[in-house]
Amino acid sequence: MTNKHHPSDQTLLRFAAGTLPAGPALVVAVHLSGCPFCQRRVAAFEAVGGEMLTRTRPETLSSEALERALARLDGHGRPAVVAPPPLPMSIDGIVLPTVLSDCKIGPWRTVGPGVRLSRLFVPHAPDANLILLKVKANKRMPAHGHTDLEVTQVLKGSFHDGNNLYQPGDFVEGDDETDHNPVIGAEGECISLAAIEGHVRFKGLLGRLLQPLIGI
Repeated sequence: MTNKHHPSDQTLLRFAAGTLPAGPALVVAVHLSGCPFCQRRVAAFEAVGGEMLTRTRPETLSSEALERALARLDGHGRPAVVAPPPLPMSIDGIVLPTVLSDCKIGPWRTVGPGVRLSRLFVPHAPDANLILLKVKANKRMPAHGHTDLEVTQVLKGSFHDGNNLYQPGDFVEGDDETDHNPVIGAEGECISLAAIEGHVRFKGLLGRLLQPLIGI
């Protein structure tokens, strides 16, 4: 893991506040699982948020509020059921972080020459556009932009995008003002986890022809 490229402070702040959409939040959580630097940043943002809460004026509760809360906690005297720890998931020999353990991994399907895609289904957010993308070595991907937020975590291999090199553990972030022209590294295939809000805007003819197949 390199962890040379991280989520922006704005994205980490939204993650700490719980305002990121489900797909991007899961990709950020995957990054956090292997990045102590970003873990410390999120902890700092959460501490600031907690301090702000302590300074807010408390609301007056109704006289029945405590009784209702205790009734809900009662649970009819039954002990809590402790769920077993989730089993790790893996794909192509890569063990995925446990934050994805509730997701269902769809089959690989070919969406272009040397490009395969697998969708992850998120039970608590069925509309989340969360994908695994596998691209062969030396492949030049079509130039594209996005209509909204797009975040990517590299799991295996590498790719260049402009002057930047992204390797396992690195996080890539883009929005409607970002253009990408990625080229996969020569050492082998690249597998990335991505969440896409909105749609991809392909710039070349090949990319536009592939758009219906990719479905993003």
